[in-house]
Amino acid sequence: MRVELAGVVIAASTGAVRVLETSHAPTYYVPPADTVRRYFSPAAGSSYCEWKGTAAYWTITAGGVTIAGRAWSYPRPIPAFADLTDYVAFYPADFDCFLDDERVRAQPGHFYGGWVTDDVAGPFKGVPGSDGW
Repeated sequence: MRVELAGVVIAASTGAVRVLETSHAPTYYVPPADTVRRYFSPAAGSSYCEWKGTAAYWTITAGGVTIAGRAWSYPRPIPAFADLTDYVAFYPADFDCFLDDERVRAQPGHFYGGWVTDDVAGPFKGVPGSDGW
C-alpha cells in the first residue's frame, strides 16, 4: 500500500496492519519505518477510542501542500492493540491512497478513516441515517 500527498509518496508498505471495526471499511496502519518522517509534524488535538486508546494526530507537508490533523497514531495504545504502537493511519479523503494499484475511496463521513476498495462491501457508517449503528 502507499499514501501520497501532491504526488509525493509519504508512506509505502507491505507490512501495514488492516484493522476492522463494526460497520467500518478497513483502516490501514503503516509501520513507522515505512513512513517518510520528514513530512510529518505533530498536530494539535487528540481523540479517544474505547478499543485502542488515545490517538495523536499528524500534520503532513509535502509537494507544497499541508494537511493538518488527518493522519493519526497511537503512541500508547491499550494493551490489546500494542502491535499498533506508533503505526500511522491516514484519512483517504485527504490523501491519495492505494492498495496495490487500486486507488482507495474514502468511507463516507468526515470522521471515519476506512479505505473502500472494490473488494469490500458496505453499508458503512458515515452515510446519512447511520448515526445509531
